[in-house]
Amino acid sequence: MAIPLVAIVVGMEIIINNQKEIVAEASTIQSVANAKLGDKQKGVAIALNNQVVAKPDWSSTQLKNNDNILIIKATQGG
Repeated sequence: MAIPLVAIVVGMEIIINNQKEIVAEASTIQSVANAKLGDKQKGVAIALNNQVVAKPDWSSTQLKNNDNILIIKATQGG
């Protein structure tokens, strides 16, 4: 008798720039910024569920399942 395979998801699902991703349960905006941007976080704004979060609040802003994050990076042009 075959045992059905069950996918076990550890963490929670969030959306980052329109892409579904799985992150750890205790993730913050800062942990997502670190994972996505590394040390290139200058000139970056992050919105959580359509509300911009001030950079000093990134490390204290806990994420929840199904949160929607938009990472915006300023660029120069001319």
